[in-house]
Amino acid sequence: MQISAKDLAVLLGGIIEGEESIVVNTVAKIEEGFEGALSFLANPKYEEHIYVTKSSIVLVSKDFKPSKEINTCLIKVDDPYAAFTFLLEKFSNVSNHLVGIESMSFIDPTAQVSEDVYVGSFAYISKGAQIGKQSKIYPHVFVGANVKIGANCILYSGVKIYHDCVIGDNCIIHASSVIGSDGFGFAPLPDRSYKKIPQTGNVIIEDDVEIGSNVSVDRATMGSTILRKGVKLDNLVQIAHNVEVGEHSVMAGQSGIAGSTKLGKYMVVGGQVAISGHLQIANGNQFGGQSGVNANIKEENKKWFGTPVLELRDSLRTSAIMRKLPELLSRIDALEKELAQLKKE
Repeated sequence: MQISAKDLAVLLGGIIEGEESIVVNTVAKIEEGFEGALSFLANPKYEEHIYVTKSSIVLVSKDFKPSKEINTCLIKVDDPYAAFTFLLEKFSNVSNHLVGIESMSFIDPTAQVSEDVYVGSFAYISKGAQIGKQSKIYPHVFVGANVKIGANCILYSGVKIYHDCVIGDNCIIHASSVIGSDGFGFAPLPDRSYKKIPQTGNVIIEDDVEIGSNVSVDRATMGSTILRKGVKLDNLVQIAHNVEVGEHSVMAGQSGIAGSTKLGKYMVVGGQVAISGHLQIANGNQFGGQSGVNANIKEENKKWFGTPVLELRDSLRTSAIMRKLPELLSRIDALEKELAQLKKE
């Protein structure tokens, strides 16, 4: 990446305040800026850094009004965070330009692979698989029989896609994640052993989904486990069989959803949240980290916290009361002693 302030302003539809010929060739946090770097200011908490940053160019919002003198070039845009993200996508990820089939990979003759894809060494594309245009299959990826992968997808090293799974367009799956492994289905027998229940379904991942590393998305017992359009999963997330995650929902690391639960759209699930099976969760609900969800939630757009979850306000009140319990216990003990003394007298 090497671009002038003038060209950046044209690309972003921004307004320059400063020297338009200044060139940047890398990016940096505004508080760690240096000459030749591009930074951005979106959070007002970081405004103090813009007056001392060494970055050559800083993206700011169009309504930003400095309270002190600034020694860097500003480019005013509608949304500096979105503009910065756009630039990172456009210039920083050179690996997205890989094309071609490396010699140590295996592609079954019945597989359909577009001419402009990348398949790395030791990747294995099974019979009947389909790989869409401009997709990237990194080394050591396994794509099972009859898997369908859409256009412009990226599967990083070590990803495993089991048979019959379907992945839409513009999806990213990070290293060592497993899509379509068997759901945790076992029938208890009279002798207290367990018999495996065949998992005959698949996983469907719709467009624009991103999955972090070491994530497991289990195939359905029957039918499909589904991640709807725009879902984002952090590292170390578990999605059990027959789960459905609604559009544009996000889940932080170490959270998990048990079998057959249906999450609505626009969900926000914090880290280490556990959601029990066979539940229905309405659209727009948000769960704080380490919450435990064990009942249906029919109301939309609520904030929840705790185990079992309570509405955030009630959970905070409960926590405040819990903190007072040792003091209350001491007071009760003192009152009991006084009462016992009064009885003796």
